Amino acid sequence: MQRRFSLRSGIQVAIVDTGPVYAVADASDADHAPSLAVFQRRDLHLIIPALVIAEASYLLSSRAGPAAEAAFFRGLSGFEVVAPLPADWPRIADLVEEYGDWPLGGVDASVVALAERLGTDLVITLDRRHFGAIRPRHCAAFRILPE
Repeated sequence: MQRRFSLRSGIQVAIVDTGPVYAVADASDADHAPSLAVFQRRDLHLIIPALVIAEASYLLSSRAGPAAEAAFFRGLSGFEVVAPLPADWPRIADLVEEYGDWPLGGVDASVVALAERLGTDLVITLDRRHFGAIRPRHCAAFRILPE
């Protein structure tokens, strides 16, 4: 099932990558302030792929310890977290192969697959180089925040 989101009520759907999630959770991260500013925008409906949560959790645990990881999980209660559907896995695999020279990786591919499934062109990521080069199926290019 594919949902298409519009600018209904001025709200835009945005898919969130790992970098900003980690940066918001780690106040010492150089990208904390711009990432937090995007997360606080009232005109965005943020959706976080489940694989992004797994990657951010691992990074927080290994870099900042269990207290930071636990705080991260507590902070997720206000966010929509979406797991890949069975039909998403082949697309994730295709993207990993297609962009294997980078390598893109499964987590980033899950961001792309979810954006395609939900019909949004807005991605919250710190990886402008890669996400700016990806050619999604549903639009010419991604719009990327933070700017």
